[in-house]
Amino acid sequence: MELAISIRKLGLNIVGGLSLCLGFLGIFLPVLPTTPFVLLASACFMRSSPKFHNWLIQHKTFGPIIDNWSQHRAVSIKVKQRGILVMVASFCFSIWIVPQVWLKISLVLMMVVLVTWFSRLPVVECLADREENH
Repeated sequence: MELAISIRKLGLNIVGGLSLCLGFLGIFLPVLPTTPFVLLASACFMRSSPKFHNWLIQHKTFGPIIDNWSQHRAVSIKVKQRGILVMVASFCFSIWIVPQVWLKISLVLMMVVLVTWFSRLPVVECLADREENH
């Protein structure tokens, strides 16, 4: 029983670590989304490593993303604007590069679906440094 719990925690830590790495890379690479990977890492660490989870939710970049999602199922307007901009830019670059017309059409359809879904997410904003924001 104890071995099964240890293996489960190890697996969750590995998935959480890989997700966090991919989320970090997503900050710089337009193809990778940051938010879903950070949320997955948070969910894994919540179940396997309170130390990593606390570090993640207190992180100045990743913490607000996790907090907004866990409390409101929403993203900030800044995350939404950057996300849409990066999605459109990366899809346009991909559409420009691929030679096959059917791939171009598929990418346009995927972009429309993804941007539509993402733009419909609720927005939450903090008001200055008021106490209820923390």
